[in-house]
Amino acid sequence: MFNIGDKVVYPMHGAGVIEAIEEQEVLGETRKYYIMRMPIGDMKVMIPINNVKEIGLRQIIQEDEVQKVLDILHDKKSTMSQNWNHRYRSNLEKIKSGDIYEVAEVVRNLVLREMEKGLSTGERKMLENARQILISELVLARGTEEEKIESMLDAVFA
Repeated sequence: MFNIGDKVVYPMHGAGVIEAIEEQEVLGETRKYYIMRMPIGDMKVMIPINNVKEIGLRQIIQEDEVQKVLDILHDKKSTMSQNWNHRYRSNLEKIKSGDIYEVAEVVRNLVLREMEKGLSTGERKMLENARQILISELVLARGTEEEKIESMLDAVFA
């Protein structure tokens, strides 16, 4: 169970802060929800408390774990399938896992592929989504602004 003020990651959506725990009636059923504010895009999300395990909601990484993410991004070796369909499905599974290290791998691999051969529209959109998920967690883990994290990522791939 999470508490108000906890910084958590919602797989496929990114990181945010639990602002409230409320009971809401949705489709005639009353349930308890975490109300999570996501700093990027200033969006609020309602997450049913009884589905937290299936959804994969988890605490954000600690600041001392940020370096491991940066190490993954700095690694210029990529083991991606040459088959677009296999590559896309593999990357999607990594993003769905909610594991920041796997999301970092997706960002690194797609950036390297873009520099090498370019990306399809679908993969470009996936890169943007994975990058936003990564940035949202790093912003909260480091306690800094989005622009600083974006600059840090840009510097890794410059």
